Amino acid sequence: MNRLTVGAKAPEFSLLNQAEQKVSLAEFTGKKVLVYFYPKALTPGCTTQACGLRDSQSELKALNVEVLGISPDLPKKLAQFAEKKALNFTLLSDPDHQVAEAFGVWGEKKFMGKTYDGIHRISFLVDEKGVIEAVFDKFKTSEHHQIVVDFLKGKQHG
Repeated sequence: MNRLTVGAKAPEFSLLNQAEQKVSLAEFTGKKVLVYFYPKALTPGCTTQACGLRDSQSELKALNVEVLGISPDLPKKLAQFAEKKALNFTLLSDPDHQVAEAFGVWGEKKFMGKTYDGIHRISFLVDEKGVIEAVFDKFKTSEHHQIVVDFLKGKQHG
């Protein structure tokens, strides 16, 4: 895994969203974009993380931030996730994990004694010009949204 770092240009991408429409990072030039990678829709940790972002949408919008959640799930599964949890932001399908690889978040994981390749739960804040402003990789799923909001407001988490 060769993860992107602060100051790197975010890779351009186009993926299908939960409504099977193409969404490109370039559409958000002039806004900040939280590109957050999560392993699997409708699993407990991913649901907690997504609901935190859902509940802080108004705060994030006020800070000029768009949220793009990316997982290997297909659009149909993303639509179920968005509907069941009333998610109010864009979910993107990266089934061949090309975007995850471009950001350097696809790699070896260990879970319950098994080793496999998968998405690492890492988020990137991309600035108005498409440059990575922050990388969030150490957080509990329940705190993710707050860490992002605090960063945007200039508070540092200790």
